[in-house]
Amino acid sequence: MKLNLQGKTALVTGSTSGIGKAIASSLAEEGAAVIINGRREEKVNSNDR
Repeated sequence: MKLNLQGKTALVTGSTSGIGKAIASSLAEEGAAVIINGRREEKVNSNDR
């Protein structure tokens, strides 16, 4: 499904693993600027793109 999220920003909480990580990745693939967060700084930084 094409969502055309160019120019949009998404905040995904709990996005360092599991469903949150998959959602953040999918939104980024559709063109959104994605803000991720998590409890462990090293996990957040390892997902940085």
